Amino acid sequence: MDSAVFACFAFYGSLLILKMYALAFITGQQRLRKKAFTNPEDAMRHGGLMYHRTDPDVERTRRAHRNDMENIYAFLFLGAVYSLTEPNLFIANVHFLVFFVARVVHSVAYVFAMKAPTRSLAYTIGQIPCVSIALQILVHAVAHW
Repeated sequence: MDSAVFACFAFYGSLLILKMYALAFITGQQRLRKKAFTNPEDAMRHGGLMYHRTDPDVERTRRAHRNDMENIYAFLFLGAVYSLTEPNLFIANVHFLVFFVARVVHSVAYVFAMKAPTRSLAYTIGQIPCVSIALQILVHAVAHW
């Protein structure tokens, strides 16, 4: 990692992946605690087919995890390409940090059903650096075409 920007990106990207793993773990723990399993074989292992069901708390953590996948994977692509454009380290760090903090707040707001508009504000704030990065990539690509 000779590039400081790429190292910064790798740091925040890794934290985001760990956060996603944490949500997956929380979802699994919710399933066990609520005895709500998606697959019949899992329900049978934990007490019977009556536990092959949905639960609002399990579904909430699943939605938070799915939302992460919809947003973090795009960020990982954009951040990696952005790092190749040799942006200013401070500006890149601000972009990566804002996205990371926004995603953490979004997940916490989602899992704990925090009062609106906390989650939607976190989502919107997280989109700002992604759009900025995408635009900077496009400008860089056109300039070097």
